[in-house]
Amino acid sequence: MSEQKKAWLLLADGTLLEGYSFGAAGESFGEVVFNTGMTGYQEVLTDPSYYGQIVVQTYPIIGNYGINTDDMESQKSWVQGYVVSEWCKYPSNFRVAMTIDEFLKKEGIVSICGIATRTLTKKLREAGVMNGVVTTEYREDRREELLEKLRQFSIVDAVKAVSCTEVQKMGAAEEGDKAYRVVLMDFGYKRNILRSLQSRGCQVTVVPGHTSAEDILALSPDGIMLSNGPGDPAENTAIIAEIAKLLHSGVPVFGICLGHQLTALATGAKTIKLKYGHRGANQPVKDLDHDRTYITSQNHGYAVDGGTVDESVGYVSHVNANDGTVEGIRYRKYNCFTVQFHPEASAGPKDTAYLFDEFIDLMKKGGK
Repeated sequence: MSEQKKAWLLLADGTLLEGYSFGAAGESFGEVVFNTGMTGYQEVLTDPSYYGQIVVQTYPIIGNYGINTDDMESQKSWVQGYVVSEWCKYPSNFRVAMTIDEFLKKEGIVSICGIATRTLTKKLREAGVMNGVVTTEYREDRREELLEKLRQFSIVDAVKAVSCTEVQKMGAAEEGDKAYRVVLMDFGYKRNILRSLQSRGCQVTVVPGHTSAEDILALSPDGIMLSNGPGDPAENTAIIAEIAKLLHSGVPVFGICLGHQLTALATGAKTIKLKYGHRGANQPVKDLDHDRTYITSQNHGYAVDGGTVDESVGYVSHVNANDGTVEGIRYRKYNCFTVQFHPEASAGPKDTAYLFDEFIDLMKKGGK
């Protein structure tokens, strides 16, 4: 048996962790974040919201049910690098198409195993997320060169990088009394958002994230869905301006994750970067309107600053039960509601899928 190839993770604060290479060999820079999910690694790897990030999985073994062709949330993997404690070489599942190692090699994702991911997670919780590089080419004489590159690295034009470039018309999976026409603005949407709409009888048209409000309204939508996506929401000034126009149109709008943040910015609120974000399938969220707490799937590093939400425009409808951050806004002034978490889950609990039904109800009322 040949000796396993070494790999390293170097953080911007100078911390160097040595482990073993799996997936692709090479070198990749990104923002190091952690995900606490015990399952759902395939959905994590293919979620466009992770664009520009090196993902650390806190669960000790990853890949035990392999990779299949059904659970892809987009057409490829978007992560910059992957960090696990141990990966499973012999997965067991009737849908297995390949091992996680084979998938990462196919996607060209530089990955590292054999390090204490929970210790690394504690560090990120205390110091906050920071830039890092996963490499199979580390040498001590390259240390300063790599640290300088880490100081220069930043995630820019994230939505542009992950969004589709052409309009895509999708049919409804099930026909209801009426097939509502929904325009899905693609900021890096997960496929299960599309499936959740289609299963409720919606005919969905997916449009690039930078599509103008005029072009969207020309499609005569019954409703508009603002998707999840990566990056700093505040950098998307052109998109924010178009969302403001859509809100004034009166067409029902439902925003998820980045869509939630962009809507808040379009109505005059502010966003803040969280110290280490919320990434996992076990985030408790309290629905203030119904006085109920749900367990939700989340993936975000920014949040809406609740103190900047104009109460005459809207109110905070959901909060995170752990840290009190804003998880949802219902708008008084506009025909719109948004949430920070992922109600369609994938992977994770589907307790909050009722929000898609509320969106359907809003469209049934004709946008009133």
